[in-house]
Amino acid sequence: MPRLNPDNLQRALDLIALYPQPRSALIPILHILQEQDGYLSEDGMNHVGELVGLEAVEVRGTASFYDMFHFEPVGRYLIAVCTNIACMLQGAYRLLEHAEERLGVAPGGTTADGMFTLEDAECLALCGNAPCLTVNWRFFGDVDPEGFDALTDDLRNGRLDDEVPPHGTLIRVRRSVGLAAAGPTDEATPQSAEVGADVDAGPAPHRSTGPAVELSTHRTTTATNVVDAAHLEGRQ
Repeated sequence: MPRLNPDNLQRALDLIALYPQPRSALIPILHILQEQDGYLSEDGMNHVGELVGLEAVEVRGTASFYDMFHFEPVGRYLIAVCTNIACMLQGAYRLLEHAEERLGVAPGGTTADGMFTLEDAECLALCGNAPCLTVNWRFFGDVDPEGFDALTDDLRNGRLDDEVPPHGTLIRVRRSVGLAAAGPTDEATPQSAEVGADVDAGPAPHRSTGPAVELSTHRTTTATNVVDAAHLEGRQ
């Protein structure tokens, strides 16, 4: 399905409604496209460009900057084995070689049944549980060859379906409420509606009618409390 289906088109329009400018929704809409098809197709990127008012080359140029996006079909499960220093010292290359033998593909390859794509990755930020890997960006640590075999067997037989969705799905919890976009939302509304109307007839994008909300980050660790206190003293 090269273009966004009706449900995902509505999700894209709802995302556009959260931003003063439609193009600001580009990255999250690309994730919706990849969730739908497993990768970013040319027709799909063209559709996204129409939605946010960008040329196809601008969409592809932006997407190509991020290694989470794929431009060719990949397996249902994308397995990335970390080979950075902490994992390397704990046997990452032995694990990667075992994975190649087990799956019958080299890094970058996909199994004949379309179930697994194998990658080697830089640091996955799970150094305390080296060697580690991710499956569709879900973390698995302290993986040895036997653990890898058990993991792929569980994936193949659907025993981890509740934990690991198919490739492209970042999160299965749908946004149920939005915040009003800061800035000239009244001016952005006609533009967003016009873009949506050019592409496909459908429900109008949701817009929050409540007051804009100021978001703040609360840091609670001892270390950051000390830093915050020193910062506040310096401002007084």
